[in-house]
Amino acid sequence: MGARKRNTAEQRKEAAKDRYQAVLKNCPTSPRKMRLVTDLISGMEVNKALDVLKFSSQEASRRMEKLLLSAIANWQSKNEGVRVEESNLYVKLVHVDSGRVLKRLQTAPQGRAYRLKKRSNHVTLVLDSKVKEEVESTSK
Repeated sequence: MGARKRNTAEQRKEAAKDRYQAVLKNCPTSPRKMRLVTDLISGMEVNKALDVLKFSSQEASRRMEKLLLSAIANWQSKNEGVRVEESNLYVKLVHVDSGRVLKRLQTAPQGRAYRLKKRSNHVTLVLDSKVKEEVESTSK
């Protein structure tokens, strides 16, 4: 491994220590349906996003709610003794990528078969605190 590649890898690891994220892989929902749910909550405060996901009728919102609770738990493990309400946590980034596609056959008339694509996705959810950003902007 070259020096430049090693340095960028170390920088990426240092940046990841300050990020509070949760990742959901191979979720059996199409990426398009999941993006509809993620667009609802991106940029929202955590408690409001949880309420929106809880009362949404879409099936993908249940999985996103669970993922958001996991990201909050990751934040709490690094910030013990700090309440979520006081920290002004918000959903900074929600990224949906396409996962594996299962190819299946469905019977069709006259002995034919249609191909079905059962899509899945990968979701990355990143939280951040508004209080931390305000402190950084005033110190500069």
